[in-house]
Amino acid sequence: MDFHIKPLRGGDFAHLFDLTDAELASQQACRQVVETNPGTPCRVSMQDAEVGETVILFNYEHQPKDSPYKASHAVFIRQNAKQASFDVNEVPAVISSRLISLRYFDQNHMMIDADVVAGEEVAQELKAAFDNDAIAYVHIHNAKPGCFAASAHRAN
Repeated sequence: MDFHIKPLRGGDFAHLFDLTDAELASQQACRQVVETNPGTPCRVSMQDAEVGETVILFNYEHQPKDSPYKASHAVFIRQNAKQASFDVNEVPAVISSRLISLRYFDQNHMMIDADVVAGEEVAQELKAAFDNDAIAYVHIHNAKPGCFAASAHRAN
């Protein structure tokens, strides 16, 4: 079944770049200048930030629903990141180039399956997953170091 990958919405986080370093620290966040590429994947543009770019590293609650799987983890966003948008069944290079952990959730936000796959296998794995009516959505994580990357949903 067809799927659609959804990045984080940049408008939800743009205000972080207006905060001072002390204000960021009070929110368990920090400003960083990228020193290596690849290695700093932006969750809005869905691209690795370039050396010299400014990013904010902050804790994002990627599983906010009330369930035992409620979770958050550190993610990066680039300053002035262009909002990514993907076609049906499109997997961005920032995912297809990495080892990926897929976490399958039902409508009650309970994890019902999980797998680790090479990034180039993500499309076929997501298509197969959404053939199962019990799977409501999938969280995509980098397997190393484990950060939330994006969510995937059945295409409408």
